[in-house]
Amino acid sequence: MKKKILIRIGSLRHGGAEKVLVTFLKNLPEDKYEIDLLLNLYSGKYLAEIPGFVNILYLNKGEMITTNRLQDLPVKTFRVLYQKILKIFPQLLYRFVLKGKKYDIEFAAIHGMRDEILNSPLKTSKKIVWIHNDLRKTEFHHYTDREIQKFFGCDVILVISEQIQQDFETLARTEKEKKKIKRIYNPLDTAEIIRKSEAGNLKPEKSENPQFLSVGTVFPQKGFDRLLRVHKRLLDEGFPHTTIILGDGYDFENIKKLQAELQVTETSTLLGFSDNPYPYFKAADFYILSSRYEGFPTVLFEAMTLKKKIIATDVSGVRELLQGGKLGLIVENSEKGIYEGMKKALSEPQAFREYEKNLNSFEMPFTLENSVNSLIQIIDEL
Repeated sequence: MKKKILIRIGSLRHGGAEKVLVTFLKNLPEDKYEIDLLLNLYSGKYLAEIPGFVNILYLNKGEMITTNRLQDLPVKTFRVLYQKILKIFPQLLYRFVLKGKKYDIEFAAIHGMRDEILNSPLKTSKKIVWIHNDLRKTEFHHYTDREIQKFFGCDVILVISEQIQQDFETLARTEKEKKKIKRIYNPLDTAEIIRKSEAGNLKPEKSENPQFLSVGTVFPQKGFDRLLRVHKRLLDEGFPHTTIILGDGYDFENIKKLQAELQVTETSTLLGFSDNPYPYFKAADFYILSSRYEGFPTVLFEAMTLKKKIIATDVSGVRELLQGGKLGLIVENSEKGIYEGMKKALSEPQAFREYEKNLNSFEMPFTLENSVNSLIQIIDEL
């Protein structure tokens, strides 16, 4: 008999956790499980990629509302109240939205869904939570030790980097709790990344000056404000270059405003979201990760797959991915660190030859098949 699985996530917007979930679902055997995917909001760029065997359910429909415009407030208020009621009274959700279905496994695909699955009226279901971020540094909620220990109420805690694993292991109160922590690398399709990078219909303009690329959801975590300020400073110091930021998010207008204030609209480009960012990776001279924090920056995996020269702030997962600095330049997690890294790229480009050489002979230790099989094994053993 097929295991019945309920997966919870907010939406399928263009974020790393969403992309990872979709990649996982696309690579599952179609007839192995019976899967319901419950979204708080039926929206996002990745909706179209969900395979047909996955049944999509939702609480609300429509685009995410990130503003407080008067005309948007009624819909925004309704959504918040509706979701809050279903969170406080989960029996209503399971009776009316999920139609009384009994699940073998309930899976929080992001850490923010922890309480939703732990408060499920289905007491016999096994609970899995997927941690994609360093919880001590998340945007809206800095988790305390006590808050993190609540995750041990789940049967399995999936973590995506060594640093997050060590943090959870330190807080495990028993050996049984420690055994709940499972580290698996995010499933990413290397072959698809290479294939998409060669898409003939997308040919980004190649600048005669060195080009830096940064990709991610546009919110403060990603440090695009720091990147633009450093870009301006280096231009003022006589280092010609261009910077491209590829992505969308609630902070997009603020970054656009900062770009205008710094008067760098001619030398920097905000491209918004792209279904295929890989030709931009291919065209860039350097990939730069300017993040303030991460869990495991899968975007670096993409840059490494396309053999890019990398500069990355020292956040969770970076040392693990870049082998302690063998495969790319790791800089201090600050504006000063980003400045020093970019300046080195512009003034001493030969210093990156060793990284290129190491990267060209490097074989990725984590493959799509291994990641998917690891996750299948965890599910099957529950």
